Amino acid sequence: MTSLTLGPVLFNWKPEALRDFYFRMADCPDLDTIHLGEVVCSKRTPFVEPIIPEVIERLTQAGKEVVLSSLALIMSDRELAQARDLAAADGVLVEANDISVAALMQGRPFVAGPLLNIYNEGTLASLEAMGAIRTCLPAELAADAVASLAAKAKGEIEVQAFGRLPLAISARCYAARARNLTKDGCQYVCADDRDGMAVETLDEVPFLAVNGTQTMSYHHMSLLGELADLASRGVDRFRLWPHHVAMDAVAGLFRAVLDGKLDADEATDRLADLCPGAEFANGYIYGQPGHQYVEADL
Repeated sequence: MTSLTLGPVLFNWKPEALRDFYFRMADCPDLDTIHLGEVVCSKRTPFVEPIIPEVIERLTQAGKEVVLSSLALIMSDRELAQARDLAAADGVLVEANDISVAALMQGRPFVAGPLLNIYNEGTLASLEAMGAIRTCLPAELAADAVASLAAKAKGEIEVQAFGRLPLAISARCYAARARNLTKDGCQYVCADDRDGMAVETLDEVPFLAVNGTQTMSYHHMSLLGELADLASRGVDRFRLWPHHVAMDAVAGLFRAVLDGKLDADEATDRLADLCPGAEFANGYIYGQPGHQYVEADL
């Protein structure tokens, strides 16, 4: 059966809110795997780390597979030390979002994360040779490219199917700069933007979102109409990115469509109700600009 994965929370949520969110997700029967950990900014890590053990215990008791996700950009000795500690963790699967983490795994099983830029069969084969047993593909790939990679993969293939997409990571903090602050003196202002800060063109058209040092899509990916086709092409898992919406209900819609219990068009209407104000897109999977929404015809 095709599985549903909940990606790590990419935003700066308060620790108590983050813990309570994961506790609710533990009770969601439609999620098979749940990712934890700070991916975007190591300055947030001290706030996240204290809740990780109790969250892992709660998720494990609920029968969820738990994956610890790494930082996407490792630049300092402190961050490298954190990566080494993560790679050495026992009894839990690790997702590498920086190639150095994949190297640190030294052949032990790991997940190749969506920020590793896996666009061809050679890169996929190299990571699988390093120990990757699951690969979450970048969102920019069209369906034919996804199918080609799935046909060559030895492990599982995962596709991002819901939420604002992580596009790039930087050494600079956009959220701080927007408020005339430095990265070192950021005052953690990224927490003010619970699901990212919209960025507009000079014509005041929103086209990206900023999450601290991370650039994201403004639009929310939704592949509800493409789930069945992609699953038939060899996709084993679909990833949902957490947002301040009823994520258990979102997961329920994706599960119902995958199981053939709900029509994709009706599920899309319900998803819009769950995500007021969100604009949806699926252009990448059709080989079109990512911000476009194409009616399902795969």
